[in-house]
Amino acid sequence: MQKDLHLCFIDHSRAFDKVKRVELIDIYGKDLRVIKNLYWDQTASVRIEEEHVDFKSIKRDYGLNSILYQRGLYPPESFTHAQQWGLTMLVTCDEELRKFCDQIISQVKTWLMDLSIEKLVVVIKQKGTDEVLERWQFDIDCDKTVNNETKREASNKEITSGIQAVIRQITASVTFLPLLDKECSFDVLVYTDKGLEVPTSWGETGPHLIYNSEEVRLKSFSTTIHKVSAAVAFKKSD
Repeated sequence: MQKDLHLCFIDHSRAFDKVKRVELIDIYGKDLRVIKNLYWDQTASVRIEEEHVDFKSIKRDYGLNSILYQRGLYPPESFTHAQQWGLTMLVTCDEELRKFCDQIISQVKTWLMDLSIEKLVVVIKQKGTDEVLERWQFDIDCDKTVNNETKREASNKEITSGIQAVIRQITASVTFLPLLDKECSFDVLVYTDKGLEVPTSWGETGPHLIYNSEEVRLKSFSTTIHKVSAAVAFKKSD
């Protein structure tokens, strides 16, 4: 019995390597954001015989993005929606801001793994005067008794629940924090153990404290190795 057999051969070098894709079409503004949103944070899985190889999605700092969005430091249209930890998050589409955040968070992750980080602080200040208006502080208590042979487990459900609670409180912060009616910028401060090598582009700075401030404690959560406690301090209204 004869059957039709169809074969398809693709020369990827001709399809991709030798085409000047930049010259194919000019895309600007909203159309570009739509395409970014379509492919941003996607995952893919390739099956090779019986083995699956997963390519994990692009990771972003959802907490920092949430603060920047909720406090109105960037236009709302420069953010897009993403699903994480069972929540709908808003994350930046601004390429320069994304790169800036990625550089910081990448280094912070390294220090987290080394158990050498103490706290991360997001400072919001008024442009022009550099007056500090808000100070979001995340204290990180690392269990330094942990080593390569230490075995501890915390359920994903417990960790996710703790992160969800902090993110929800950041979202709800607009109900109790003063309105930021002036143009603002932000800085990220990272406190670590002494003697660590830091990126050459980073510099030392002061604590950026707020005088005559109020503070609201946020929920904490633990991975059994790191315990994270959060709080936001803000300048009292005149």
